[in-house]
Amino acid sequence: MAEMKVETIRKDRLRFTKNKLFANLIILSIVMNALYFVNIYRTDVGNYYYSLMIGASVVYNLVFMLVAFLASEGVKNYKIGYGYAAIVLGLLQAGRIFYLPMNALNTPNPKVGAENTTVMTGGQFSFVAICLGISAVLLIVAGVTGIMKTMTLNSYRAELEKNSKRD
Repeated sequence: MAEMKVETIRKDRLRFTKNKLFANLIILSIVMNALYFVNIYRTDVGNYYYSLMIGASVVYNLVFMLVAFLASEGVKNYKIGYGYAAIVLGLLQAGRIFYLPMNALNTPNPKVGAENTTVMTGGQFSFVAICLGISAVLLIVAGVTGIMKTMTLNSYRAELEKNSKRD
């Protein structure tokens, strides 16, 4: 009986509190993304990064930060669609590891006097891969738990509404 009461209180609290923890995880994923792109864009390797690929990357980063911030606000306010958006963003972040960083790791450095080196060193690749990986995990965790909490809240609201109609 006491266990059931605690569960009811936990559900009832969802109606009056924001989902701040998981919204803040999404904000932290934006910070990890910022660490990633600052690390990439500050690298001086001749004109390797001056291409359409890096332009698309800049645009993607801007769109990512906008959508992630909106997802953070949506998850905070128990909007289920934003949980799904966070999961999609997380999957995209994981996929990004295999595009620009992997290409830079496998491309010879075009800078004069930098023979036998690649555009991105192994250490830099590890750092940016970890940043993107952490960003992806944070987004997916926030999205999944946001969906679960929203579904719990929605079913509790429906239960309350059904009980109020019975009375």
